[in-house]
Amino acid sequence: MSENQDVLFEKDEKDKIQKVEGEPTAAFKGASWAALLIGVSAYFIGLYNATMELNEKGYYFAVLVFGLYAAVSLQKAVRDKEEGVPVTNIYYGISWFALIIAISLIAIGLYNAGSITSSEKGFYGMSFVLSIFAAITVQKNIRDTQKARDNNNL
Repeated sequence: MSENQDVLFEKDEKDKIQKVEGEPTAAFKGASWAALLIGVSAYFIGLYNATMELNEKGYYFAVLVFGLYAAVSLQKAVRDKEEGVPVTNIYYGISWFALIIAISLIAIGLYNAGSITSSEKGFYGMSFVLSIFAAITVQKNIRDTQKARDNNNL
């Protein structure tokens, strides 16, 4: 190997992105954040452009925020239990209950919404589900990244 090839090889090694064992890839993290932003943005843009009453818009806004919080809380509780971190049964149960209530509220609200079309109902349902799934994934990625970095620094 010539001297120039050694220099190029060393330069390529230095330019590589440091990957920590157990950490999600940058592409997966980016896709998760993009899905969350797209889902929440679509939901909010739909609410902004909707012809429904302001109290109805507030209901759908509150259900989304409640659902996002419940999903992240449940994901954290499940992960904590899996890793042996103490989680009270009441917190674990409330987390499950809150997510089930949030999903029920969106389903019941959309089913009974007479002022919006079926396609709008589908739009809100899909953007709600995308947002919930993405929030869980983003929280998981953050936790996996932190754990991988903590383990790497030991």
